[in-house]
Amino acid sequence: NTIEFTGALHETVVKQVRLKNPSGKTLQYGAILVGRDADDFSVPKGNTVTIRPRRQTTINVEFTSRFLRPAEAVLLLITKRVGGIEGVTLAFSLKSEVNHVEP
Repeated sequence: NTIEFTGALHETVVKQVRLKNPSGKTLQYGAILVGRDADDFSVPKGNTVTIRPRRQTTINVEFTSRFLRPAEAVLLLITKRVGGIEGVTLAFSLKSEVNHVEP
């Protein structure tokens, strides 16, 4: 899955990622940003995401552009074992585009 961030130079763009837990056990993920421009992206509410059984949650991913060139990174959500259950690792491609420059 690819998440695209489009905005003005030096603007912060926020996107939401929805995560679902269909199991009967709590899932916990650790969020890691990797790649060439990983420092331009962030998960502002911390790097741990907990999803209760049969629920869903959203996490915010922020991008602040520093350059005109497109930025790229990968958001990895790696499960942490909670109560003997382990989910799958999720990966999202993060890409940006600067579409406006103000003097």
